[in-house]
Amino acid sequence: MELKRRRWLKAVTWQALGLITSIMVSFAFTGSLSQSLGLSLALAGTGLVMYALHERLWQRINWGRIRTP
Repeated sequence: MELKRRRWLKAVTWQALGLITSIMVSFAFTGSLSQSLGLSLALAGTGLVMYALHERLWQRINWGRIRTP
């Protein structure tokens, strides 16, 4: 069990790392900083929404959970 603050900080730092990586990779392909930033922000936003939906879906699936008495 971990605190909500820790969980949120982990999520934010993970997203920031992904955003920086995405900017670097897209810049290598496009050569344009503005295009790289736009693409990376769109991917980060989409990824955030998809992650939230993914988590909600998995909350409804009981497979693999350990039941405590």
